[in-house]
Amino acid sequence: MSEEINVQDQAAMDNFVSLKKGDTVKGTIIKIDDNQAYVSLGYKYDGVIPVRELSAVQLDNANDAVQVGQEVELKVVSIDDEKEKLVLSKRLIDGEKAWDVLQSRFESGEVFEVAVADVVKGGLVADVGVRGFIPASMVERHFVEDFSDYKGRTLRVKVKEIDRENNKVILSAKDVLDAEFEQNKQQVIAGLQVGAQLEGTVQRLTPFGAFVDIGGIDGLVHVSELSWQHVAHPKDVVSEGQKVTVKVLKVDPAAGKISLSIKAAQPGPWESAAGQFNVGDIVTGTVRRLVTFGAFVEIAPGVEGLVHISQIAHRHIATPFEVLKEGQEVQAKVLDFNPAEKRVSLSIKETEEAPEQPAASEQAPKAGRPQRERTPQVKPEDLGNNPNVSLNSSSMSYSLAERFGDKLSKLK
Repeated sequence: MSEEINVQDQAAMDNFVSLKKGDTVKGTIIKIDDNQAYVSLGYKYDGVIPVRELSAVQLDNANDAVQVGQEVELKVVSIDDEKEKLVLSKRLIDGEKAWDVLQSRFESGEVFEVAVADVVKGGLVADVGVRGFIPASMVERHFVEDFSDYKGRTLRVKVKEIDRENNKVILSAKDVLDAEFEQNKQQVIAGLQVGAQLEGTVQRLTPFGAFVDIGGIDGLVHVSELSWQHVAHPKDVVSEGQKVTVKVLKVDPAAGKISLSIKAAQPGPWESAAGQFNVGDIVTGTVRRLVTFGAFVEIAPGVEGLVHISQIAHRHIATPFEVLKEGQEVQAKVLDFNPAEKRVSLSIKETEEAPEQPAASEQAPKAGRPQRERTPQVKPEDLGNNPNVSLNSSSMSYSLAERFGDKLSKLK
């Protein structure tokens, strides 16, 4: 029996007599240290795989690449019978097999998983049989400042670039994420309807508006659609991460653009103002605009009323700029309030005490001078097309000269 075993051992040894550097062999991992793994080949002594020969990337421990009992294919790196040392490489075999696979994946655009083996300057490193590099700009769709916690993560990637001669493989996770984003975007866009109200999250702010995530895709809320009030910068009314309700204004599937509105999803200022003001009320407002025929005064957010030039002061003024300026706070009386038509007529002079009139004798015309005839009353068409001007008996009692001053000649 013993002789039979010796014969078998001798036969096995004879089979390895011809082993030389560069040969390919198969074996089983029987032991692992921190910096090397031992392999049984059926040879007169076991082979050793140094940690540097286990992977195409730098490893901290041999256990990161192989496990005891695992069968591996290896390449003979060196043989030293005097020291009974047989050095093997798993890295070289993996590299030879990897190039054809990577080339096929590059041509087909296949998506596959890799484990991040290391974080280096400029990006991440993964073992794909050879050293695969993922540049920082190709890791995520967004900017990442710190990649320290990416080591050990599994990423889904595509082969972006391959150069066998220079042993170069570039991988991209961003390409995978971009493709998935576009697919999801088209699905979401296809299901959107103009006028629909949705819940979203503010993703980022720009001087011209806010981008809101409405289910994996972003829509733009233009700065003019953020609030019923004037907004100088989006950061004045919303912040990144804030939950908001938006209304879909426009969908452009071809361009992949979605226009949203926050203010349209909220009650309008005129709706809120209904029942808040009544004719005869004295209100405080801010002069927003001055025009030749009067001043527009904001009496509630987004609600502006017109103070006609004839209602600004008791004395005659040629232009509103004589007594008012934009941004000025004023008291005004509500002459007419129609929220359905979005009209408010105001009077500043009716909140002020009228000056004393001269004595009757002082008002009498001088002898020999004919009394000036009153000009015809104002007609509706004389007031132009301003929607905020209400016509009533009190406002119609003024002469054209009293209302328009030096513009009377143009109406004759």
